[in-house]
Amino acid sequence: MSATDDVLFLPIAELGRRYRDGSLSPTTVTRLTLERIERLDPTLNAFITVTAERALAGAARAEEELRGGLDRGPLHGVPIALKDLVDMAGVPMTCGSRILADHLPERDAAITARLEAVGAVLVGKTNMLEFAYGIVHPDYGQTNNPWDRSRTAGGSSGGSAAAVAAGLCFAAVGTDTGGSIRIPASYCGVAGLKPTYGLVDLEGVFPLSWSLDHAGPLARTSDDARLLLEALTGRSFVLEREVRGLRVGVLRAHAGGEEVEAGVHEVFERACAALHEAGAVLADVEVPDLDLADAALLNVLLPEASAVHARWLSERPGDYAPATRTQLELGFAVPAVTHVRAGQYRRHLSRQFARVFGEVEAILTPTAPWVAPHEDPAVAGDEGAAEARRTGPHNLTGFPALSVNGGFGAGGLPVGLQIVTPPGQDGLALWLGGRLEELLGSVRLPPGPG
Repeated sequence: MSATDDVLFLPIAELGRRYRDGSLSPTTVTRLTLERIERLDPTLNAFITVTAERALAGAARAEEELRGGLDRGPLHGVPIALKDLVDMAGVPMTCGSRILADHLPERDAAITARLEAVGAVLVGKTNMLEFAYGIVHPDYGQTNNPWDRSRTAGGSSGGSAAAVAAGLCFAAVGTDTGGSIRIPASYCGVAGLKPTYGLVDLEGVFPLSWSLDHAGPLARTSDDARLLLEALTGRSFVLEREVRGLRVGVLRAHAGGEEVEAGVHEVFERACAALHEAGAVLADVEVPDLDLADAALLNVLLPEASAVHARWLSERPGDYAPATRTQLELGFAVPAVTHVRAGQYRRHLSRQFARVFGEVEAILTPTAPWVAPHEDPAVAGDEGAAEARRTGPHNLTGFPALSVNGGFGAGGLPVGLQIVTPPGQDGLALWLGGRLEELLGSVRLPPGPG
């Protein structure tokens, strides 16, 4: 990797320091970012739309403001990307589907407006699975993994995760309905947070399942993810404490299982050992009835998604990828009573996790049971259920959950660790993620073209 490209992998705080001491400028960094996108994205397929002119104009404005003494905060002049289901006025928003191929939003989403207000440079809209529903639409194709381009970057926020990992932006926004931030973060070796439900405003974000949907940050480190979350919410999530004495629950039901690859289990055990050596107090914990979460997730997700798409499914069924259409049709077959019982289970599951959080401060599991596969499994299939088994419960409860890179498994591919904390304790999850990154030395750059 060249010295020029090294700039594109700086921590956001360090980039900001260099902007403010004059050794780097937003215009220079944005040009380098766009050049890197042009060079690498043909093989990664991380972007659907690159907003080069808008980005350069934003960079020039940020540069002028910083020179004039107007400082909008840590993301001022920093290249950021948005998943292509977030509205940006006048920029195509496709949701990775032929259905919205010609859609031009008239207004910015709340997320977009917040990022504009803090001076972020928006470089483009990232690729995603069709309507965030687990299937690649052939018009847009799969986002490939920067660690192995024959494998997927994950879904549905794979474009955001791959762009961050490959240095095509410093951070990106994704969405998560059953693991769609955390699973790509795991596969691509970056940090990805599903915040507390409702923390990030979803106005102007196209829904998959309105009671499960979350939007949140993907970044190369937990600290960078924190800075993006602060920009998205206007709140501070800085936390100062010691690892020593921290009570961490090890959810053994999700640490193992026949689907968990040996390399994933080894990385997880190393992380537990590192926390113990640093003085954390680890204890095995159990969550009653956790095994019912797989079915409950689908019994909420499927009918809510089908309700969103009912008109298009009737009028334009051939414009969906065939597997997406099949999943949408399945949603109409879920009985209303089943959907209601899934809602009752959600409240029960939240109470069970709350009980566990009376004993520990955070829960640790692997994020996914395996490293990045060659293709994304269908949401409604057995592999899809296994992939989301560790992430989906936290969409049902709405509790914050962060994936960080914990090391490397089969083929030298990244392995994610998931940190879950009580609702509103997003800062604790991000702080612990940062400590794990330090203890494990797990923040690395992918190989290949640089």
